[in-house]
Amino acid sequence: MSDIIRLAEDHLARARDDPHGRSAELVVHDGPLRQTVIALSCGAVLEEHNAPPAAGVHVLRGLVRLTGPAANRELGAGEVQSIPRERHGLEALDDSVVLLTTVTGI
Repeated sequence: MSDIIRLAEDHLARARDDPHGRSAELVVHDGPLRQTVIALSCGAVLEEHNAPPAAGVHVLRGLVRLTGPAANRELGAGEVQSIPRERHGLEALDDSVVLLTTVTGI
């Protein structure tokens, strides 16, 4: 089992050094279930992309904005939000780390 807090800090340090301001690691892969730690330095963006059949984001650190036609919401540390089943993006409003949980097939 991973120490999620340590992993978050490690990836945030990597994101700060990355030219695109991002770093990620798949930490759980069990059948259709995936959990990924994603670190974004302030201002970094995950461009709009398609949603999986089911997904949710848990903000471990920082402040992010979930964007899309039905999702334009700011989320801070400790908040959890389901992700609409439509194209969406994620913007870091501060140095941030999220735990993305997805189900890739139902």
